[in-house]
Amino acid sequence: MVKVSFDPQDGKKRCEWCLKDELYVKYHDEEWGIPVHEDAILFETLILETFQAGLSWHTILKKREGFRLAFDNFDAKRIAGYGENEIEILLSNPGIIRHRGKIEATINNAKQYLRLKAENGTFDKYIWQFTDYKTLEINVESWADVQTTTRQSDAMSKSLKKEGFKFVGSTICMAYMEAVGMVSDHFHDCWRVRTSL
Repeated sequence: MVKVSFDPQDGKKRCEWCLKDELYVKYHDEEWGIPVHEDAILFETLILETFQAGLSWHTILKKREGFRLAFDNFDAKRIAGYGENEIEILLSNPGIIRHRGKIEATINNAKQYLRLKAENGTFDKYIWQFTDYKTLEINVESWADVQTTTRQSDAMSKSLKKEGFKFVGSTICMAYMEAVGMVSDHFHDCWRVRTSL
């Protein structure tokens, strides 16, 4: 059975996973799977995906504005300069996921991001190499076709870890690739499947 549901409000079929609430539907329709090449957005999404580790993306999405406020709108240079005082402030902030390891990883990852950006000209040039600078299309007829990792996400994870990033396992990298449009895997009957590229 194809896991695509009908939204009676506008008549569009969507991937079943996004039908939890209006926020999720909006994210699915306007962001998920659309190719991103702006470094600032690529960095923000990577940080949010690392916070997702062990949690649902819906949980992170509900707190995204809180994260933006807490982390100086994901200004990598400012985050890279955070010290113990900023960490303690973040740990007391109910608007984000208060996990010391992930907060410390965010500071570390900001430093690595800035270094890779400097070395490659843009972070976009570095990160998109894992799909040969194009969107990888995966045909999804049912939940059985949904992939949580691919050889591309494996390669990204291995490279990011070698570069010193934290909380970047292959599953997180796959979710990241889907979020920034490096992978297109809407369910085949979803209205976005042909408009995401």
